[in-house]
Amino acid sequence: MSTFLQADFEFRENKFTTNPPRCKFIKQYRIPVARMATDWLGSVVSINCGLALGIYQGEVSSVDQSRQTISLRQPYHNGVRCPVPEVTFSAMDIKELKFLDIQTTANKPGSIEGAATQAGPMTSGRPSQSNRVTSSSSHSNNTAPITILRRPPAGSSNSRGATQSTQKKTSMKNGGGGGLMRQKDDECFGDRTDEDLDTDFDFEGNLALFDKAAVFSQIDGTSSHISRSQQHSKQDEHRPQTYRHDENILEGRPIIYRQISVPQHGGKEYCTDSGLVVPSIPYELHKRLLAAAEHQGLTLERRLEMIGVCSCQMALTLLGGPNRLTPKNVHQRPTVVILCGPHIQGAQGISCGRHLANHEVEVILFLPNFLKMQDSVTGEVNLFSRTNGKQVASVKDLPTSPVDLVINCLDCHENHLLREQSWYHSAADWANSNKAPVLSIDPAVSQHHQSIEAKWTLSLGLPLPLAETESRVYLCDIGIPKMVFREVGISYHSPFGCKFVIPLHPA
Repeated sequence: MSTFLQADFEFRENKFTTNPPRCKFIKQYRIPVARMATDWLGSVVSINCGLALGIYQGEVSSVDQSRQTISLRQPYHNGVRCPVPEVTFSAMDIKELKFLDIQTTANKPGSIEGAATQAGPMTSGRPSQSNRVTSSSSHSNNTAPITILRRPPAGSSNSRGATQSTQKKTSMKNGGGGGLMRQKDDECFGDRTDEDLDTDFDFEGNLALFDKAAVFSQIDGTSSHISRSQQHSKQDEHRPQTYRHDENILEGRPIIYRQISVPQHGGKEYCTDSGLVVPSIPYELHKRLLAAAEHQGLTLERRLEMIGVCSCQMALTLLGGPNRLTPKNVHQRPTVVILCGPHIQGAQGISCGRHLANHEVEVILFLPNFLKMQDSVTGEVNLFSRTNGKQVASVKDLPTSPVDLVINCLDCHENHLLREQSWYHSAADWANSNKAPVLSIDPAVSQHHQSIEAKWTLSLGLPLPLAETESRVYLCDIGIPKMVFREVGISYHSPFGCKFVIPLHPA
């Protein structure tokens, strides 16, 4: 009787041998092995290797009885021509085999075609996972064989034999015990998928298959013979202009950065964060501006209230703002010392202190009580006395330890003789030695060095030409209408935007 295909082996003495007593006829085709090599050659077959590998068609080129493999030349994979001229399959990979064309005599007794006609498609009981698939070439100009190894199924005797053979080869190549660790690493982590790969993927050739011009012509809805530049030029004539999310849909006009012009220049220019130019004005023009505003109804009391609110807001920001003034931080309330003189600048500082005290800030007001005070100062002192603020008349009653902020309102634009008095020098010395940052509100114009070194300076309406210091200049909006600026010859456009206090930078 004829010998049949068998797929159960054992590894003995580095050779695959058949074990008849334990042989299982899992892949038993009624085809004699002796005639298989000659009858199958030249036949066109279709091999179904399951979902993992797909379906291959091709002409049988060789059949290896000992290795249980079959090779196809000029193969097709799932209807697509394979890039390799020949593919070799193991018997364990084949789920179904059909004959499409056989060159031998039809219906010959005992032939393959007769067996296929009688028995129909031959199937195997093996699982779809395979041991390995071998292809003999990758390109026509590269005849080196390529082997694609796959993970063997659990419990397979062929897998055991192949694993043991690989182990022995690996250990011999690495020199005995030294290669044992690498052998274990290969068994645990290695998938053996790149041992014999010598063909690189052709990225340039694959990219050349993509016709970008044709794709873009389909997207634009135009002919592929027209270039993209011509397409866009023709379409832009009829397409409405589009805008990005950060572009203005209104027609833009050039920005005018010099929006304020003054009849008398103070000699200095500043600019805002947005680049608007703010010129300084001399004190005489500033005085005329305030007089015109008061004549139009912006009285001194209104200005004091506006200045007090704005300067208080700036001081609260300098003290830390919401990070410092919270209900959970009442045990660390900031302390502010306000140094005031008996004039309008002093009244502005007292107004600021009243608003700070209303915001739960520890306020200490220094104001000498032996000097003749203006009515505006007396009114602000009466309001301040209704708060929890503290008022002192001597420098000795001021804190000896550093405070959080010092607000300087000692200077006056009209009376410069106050700087020669002893109480003024004592207050200035205390402020310079306290090591606390100083905020000066509406400082006087002086060509000499300031008696108190300020870190911040707050100007009102328009800046005055202050002396060259390292102080940072800020501008406060005191609510002067635009028509009032025009009355004194100033062409004015508000530089404040959405704020009432803005920083100024040297132009």
